[in-house]
Amino acid sequence: MLFAEVAKVSREVARASARSRKTRLLADFFAAARPEDAPVAIAYLAGRLPQGRIGVGWAALRDRAEPAAEPTLTVLEVDAALTDLAAVSGQGAQAGRRALVQDLFAAATAPEQEYLLGLLTGEVRQGALEAAAIEGLAAASGAEPAAVRRAVMLAGALEPVAQALLARGPGSLEDFRLAVGRPLLPMLAASAGSVAEALDKLGPCAVEEKLDGIRVQVHRDGDGVWVFTRTLDDVTARLPEVVALARSLPSDRFVLDGEVLALDDDGRPRPFQETAGRVGSRVDVATAARAVPVRAVFFDVLSAGDRDLLDLPLSERHAALAELVPEPHRVRRLVVPDAAGPGAERSAGEFFAEALQRGHEGVVAKGLTGVYAAGRRGASWIKVKPVHTLDLVVLAAEWGHGRRTGKLSNLHLGARAEDGSFVMLGKTFKGLTDALLGWQTEQLLARAVSDDGHVVTVRPELVVEIAYDGVQTSPRYPAGLTLRFARVLRYRPDKPPAQADTLDAVRAAHQRVGP
Repeated sequence: MLFAEVAKVSREVARASARSRKTRLLADFFAAARPEDAPVAIAYLAGRLPQGRIGVGWAALRDRAEPAAEPTLTVLEVDAALTDLAAVSGQGAQAGRRALVQDLFAAATAPEQEYLLGLLTGEVRQGALEAAAIEGLAAASGAEPAAVRRAVMLAGALEPVAQALLARGPGSLEDFRLAVGRPLLPMLAASAGSVAEALDKLGPCAVEEKLDGIRVQVHRDGDGVWVFTRTLDDVTARLPEVVALARSLPSDRFVLDGEVLALDDDGRPRPFQETAGRVGSRVDVATAARAVPVRAVFFDVLSAGDRDLLDLPLSERHAALAELVPEPHRVRRLVVPDAAGPGAERSAGEFFAEALQRGHEGVVAKGLTGVYAAGRRGASWIKVKPVHTLDLVVLAAEWGHGRRTGKLSNLHLGARAEDGSFVMLGKTFKGLTDALLGWQTEQLLARAVSDDGHVVTVRPELVVEIAYDGVQTSPRYPAGLTLRFARVLRYRPDKPPAQADTLDAVRAAHQRVGP
């Protein structure tokens, strides 16, 4: 399959507003795809590189070769070229990457170059692509959409399911079953603005603490134990205390869902970065474990013994969890059997407040009858977190790619220092609608002081309200702090830059809400 076909369908899917149109485009695409092309093509359509981060910076992309006249690149040739790029390391790596990038871009047409640029810079984003891709794949192969969805859930990814379906048809879906030792995508939670809203949507539910740790899936089969992250990375060797806990439980075959987090001497969560650094540590694990021990806390069980529990209601899964995992390693929870009853909202609200006081992110309300919808934001799980906001000043913005070509997208955000200057805290391109992108491009260009082709520096005049999940230390920025999961809520034309939040306010937020 030509790479140009992937670039074309990506553009068409991005422009399509109706879900039915996206599905039809993807169905036609899959019908024409070879099985061996499907995994790579799906990754590209989702804006991912199978190789992960490959170390290509803007300097290697700025001056690109002249585009080819006709499309000749195949999907697998692009994949091979990017694999070669990812393998470049050592002395002269930057020059080596630049040469490979030039060769790849020289073989690409202008539309292919634009698409490659978006892939390499992370600017290819397709909303709800997987849902439409599952339906398109089902239509192309003659399989039932529900069967494809379940296979993707159990496989942990769409790519292997697509390859099997295109090669062997609907019967291949029987190969995808819950298997101990093979991770599956975790169930995710939708969001609500308040505990009352969550109770109203769910009815009878359990309200659980939302832990600010690393999501883990722990598998055991006899003496074999595997620990996987939310992204299905195997981190078993990095977490010996979790392995020991799994081997101590009164069953030798199960799949548990939970989190690991580092706690201080008072039992409160240590900064998220410490947990993340510990889980990410590959060298001298024993020393890391002594310095930052982590505790596993579980909130679900997906398999116990020879039983697949995915389709059981939460109330039954939790009963099985309670039989298997001792209370200190189960998440704190409050069962609300009558969400509309007297006192339900008050008791759930008090539990929410107590969770925040204990240093956690908030709560997750879970319907007692809900099944485990792996890999999806199931309607029966709803998270509630306090919303933190800051009014910051836009210092610069980066030119966008893909759908955002010609628009200023990634904002550089600054807080006000004591001397009246502004100190950069981080960047975000999240929360920007097409209308807001157009408006901010016009406004920022009117305030531009320089443009190097990638970053437009502007006069610090526009105040923007930013929502964020926390503040964390970062050596990348001059204040030593940055915002976690920053996203744009709205611009504040009513506020002058002198009324933007100060760096001291950000430091205070760091102390108050933690990372």
